[in-house]
Amino acid sequence: MTQARETVSFRPGEVILYPGTPGPRDRVYRVLEGLVRLEAVDEEGNALTLRLVRPGGFFGEEALFGQERGYFAEAVTEVVLEALPRELAPEELRALAQHLAQALSEAYRRIERLATQRLKNRMAAALLELAETPLAREEEGKLVLHATHDELAAAVGSVRETVTKVIGELVREGYIRSGYGKILLKNLEGLKALAQSRG
Repeated sequence: MTQARETVSFRPGEVILYPGTPGPRDRVYRVLEGLVRLEAVDEEGNALTLRLVRPGGFFGEEALFGQERGYFAEAVTEVVLEALPRELAPEELRALAQHLAQALSEAYRRIERLATQRLKNRMAAALLELAETPLAREEEGKLVLHATHDELAAAVGSVRETVTKVIGELVREGYIRSGYGKILLKNLEGLKALAQSRG
């Protein structure tokens, strides 16, 4: 008989895990619903998104080994998480390893973009990535992304003021339309080409 697992819920903006050595109550979590952002924050309060964890994904793996955590885990939307036991079954270990291998591959791509692409190209890639999360939804047949300029700045490793300028460029060039707290993605194919360019 399978034992029922503990689930926990968080509201948007709530911090789930803090940097530092995992405490005795810290667990590995699987996202059941919503979106979790893992981000590093410097002494001046500038944030950098390290990874977005969607439903089916895991985070908090440091708790298994007592390794120091270097990031915050924050609920971006309403989230429901499954707290995994400290002793994982073999199939859960395989699922966790597979997820972490994929996350590492995505991290390599993110590092490559930071090192080799202009900000506008990185912004296009970030918009497309966010378009595949619960922050995006169809409105009147168009894909609309609900994200602030601060969130976009964290996604591309920049600051809000610079991101606002780049958003303005993308609007003028017809890739997107920008409103308060939301961005309509007008030209997905153009954004994909921009995201792949070293431009």
